[in-house]
Formats: sequence, structure tokens, C-alpha cells
Amino acid sequence: MVLANPPFGKKSSTMIVADDGRTSSENDLVERDDFWAATSNKQLNFVQHIKTLLKSHGRAAVVPDNVLFEGGAGETVRRKLLHECDVHTLLRLPTGLFYAQGVKANVIFFDKKPASETPWTKKLWIYDLRTNQHSTLKTNPLKRADLDEFVALYNASKRHRRKATWASEPDSTSGASPEGRWRVYDYDDLIARDKASLDIFWLRGDSLADSDNLPPPEVIAQEIVDDLEAALEQFRLIAADLNGVGADPAT
Repeated sequence: MVLANPPFGKKSSTMIVADDGRTSSENDLVERDDFWAATSNKQLNFVQHIKTLLKSHGRAAVVPDNVLFEGGAGETVRRKLLHECDVHTLLRLPTGLFYAQGVKANVIFFDKKPASETPWTKKLWIYDLRTNQHSTLKTNPLKRADLDEFVALYNASKRHRRKATWASEPDSTSGASPEGRWRVYDYDDLIARDKASLDIFWLRGDSLADSDNLPPPEVIAQEIVDDLEAALEQFRLIAADLNGVGADPAT
């Protein structure tokens, strides 16, 4: 089992301190042939690293952020994760829970599985503890009681008996309603989404000013930058191939 809150950020470097106190920085270069995608995004790399740590049928609960929606390497990681692992649960946490107000976090639960031609993920259950829920580190911290409904619905010992609390129309028999925070999505629906994004929400905010259901502008801007950088990297590889860079001299 792995429980982790990977560092949020893009780049990494090593600070070297000499005996005389002088310092210098250099970028880390790590070769991982067991990763699905090469990227400088720390969260994506930690999710991939955690996958390699797990034994078959091992379980993980990881707190990522843009792992759910980033393009380029992020999309590759998501599609691989959905195929090679059973990604069964996603908990959308309130904004401002760990850091400044507006910073989002999620807990993604998955089990590592043996190699298979067919995807291991069949259904992803999502609990939305974010919409219309506002937490702060000091004045309104998240309490254990706030998670009681999620823990009960998670139904760890009998996950196959989970029941959704969301329905498009009120259901007096099951108690499900359009305000339900617990909803299930099939694999085919997930993989058909743009970039296989798992940043999914369905509840309406209290007001038009409630922006919890939309990524903040800086996240949207960063996603655009990441997509462009991923595209540029692919073009660089193509250009290098066309120029014969890396070609075998013997050929």
C-alpha cells in the first residue's frame, strides 16, 4: 500500500553546497525506462513512481492535482493508469485545504493489476466534497466528520455493492437526487472525454460567483503551456530524426 501527497510543482533541481559555503544548482537527470511518459512534472512522475513500487494487487491513495487534467504526458499517464490499474475512486477535496485558497487537490485511489489486454478500470466512482464546500487551514479546517458520508459510501469491504447518491431525477426508492455527491462513470465514458480528463464535476455552485467548478485562470493557462511544450517536444524529436541526429553511423 502507498499513501502519498506528492509535491506540487513542475521543475526539480539539486542544490550543491561546497565546503567554503558557495552554492550552485544543477538540474536532475533521471532515466526511468519503467515510466509511461517522460516529463518534468513532479506529480506525474510521483504517480508513475508509485505505480512501479506497488506489487500486483497493491493499493494506492495519492493526492495529485493536474494529474487529472494535464495534456501531453498527463494524458498518456491517465490512459495508461486506467488501462493497467483499477482506478476505482476519486475524492474531490475542498479548495484551500492544504495551501492557499483556490488551490485544488484530489485523492485518487487505484489498485495495481497484472498485465492484461483489456483495461482493468471498469467504473470510476467520484465523490464531490468540493462544490459548495469551503475550507481554510485556520478558520474552517476540514474535520473528520466531513468525510463520514464518503467513508460509508466507499464501502471498503464490499466495493461491488456501492450505490450512487446522484441521479438525474429524484428517486424516492434509492434516495438519489441531482444534488447527490456520489456518482459513477464507466470506463468508456472516461476514455472518450477530451484528453481522458478525470477533472469531472456535475453539481451546480451556489452562485455564478462560485468558481469551484472551474479551474482558476492560472491553471488553464498552465495547461495551455503544457500542451504547447509537449507539442514542441514532439516536433523537436521529429526534426532531429529528419536531420539524422542520433542516427547509427554504421548505417
